Amino acid sequence: MDEERAPYDPMPHGPAEVGVGPWEGPWPTGPEYDATLLAEGDRRNVVDRYRYWSMAAIVADLDTRRHDFHVAIENWQHDFNIGTIVRSANAFLAREVHIVGNRRWNRRGAMVTDRYQHVRHHESADDLAAYLHGLPEESGGPVRLLGIDNLPGSQHLETMEVPRRVCFLFGQEGPGLSERAREVCDGTFSIAQFGSTRSINASAAAAIAMHSWVRQYADLSGDSAWRG
Repeated sequence: MDEERAPYDPMPHGPAEVGVGPWEGPWPTGPEYDATLLAEGDRRNVVDRYRYWSMAAIVADLDTRRHDFHVAIENWQHDFNIGTIVRSANAFLAREVHIVGNRRWNRRGAMVTDRYQHVRHHESADDLAAYLHGLPEESGGPVRLLGIDNLPGSQHLETMEVPRRVCFLFGQEGPGLSERAREVCDGTFSIAQFGSTRSINASAAAAIAMHSWVRQYADLSGDSAWRG
């Protein structure tokens, strides 16, 4: 009989357990290590660089190299795609994640990656725009707010120059960006499609947008990029 697998295990045909067991041999002494994980093992879905590290130490290390883009998601219907977008934001190392609308959001798709991100809530799209446009110079300065929607006049993501300091705003699955969100955006962009459907999944669109930033600005020369 097949053993039940951990819900976060992405390898359905691999070993029944993920991660690593208790540390063998003398324990490392760095402040980043977590005594409980060293003693009991680290079964979290983290890259090898962070095995046995405390969550606080991982966040602190990520903070030293976060990218200059933000991601924002409207949350009016508790869309299940929100969690998946947060997971992609963690994978591409967004500066901050912004939830616009309802404070409670569907975390299931995030697979606990929201714990490693700075997640900020805004009551409205106006509040989000005011926050981004008002960021002080010591924090890097204002951030442009770009929404994704297939609207007349939207720039083509494939040919546009994505701003370095940018926030990608995504609407709910189905209706897309709310009317007010469209009004406060500094611009919108669309993703080229070639099939019969009028739109693609919101979380897929978010991943495409974030990766377009990575292709343009991320440093791929060192060991910061993890490829498995």
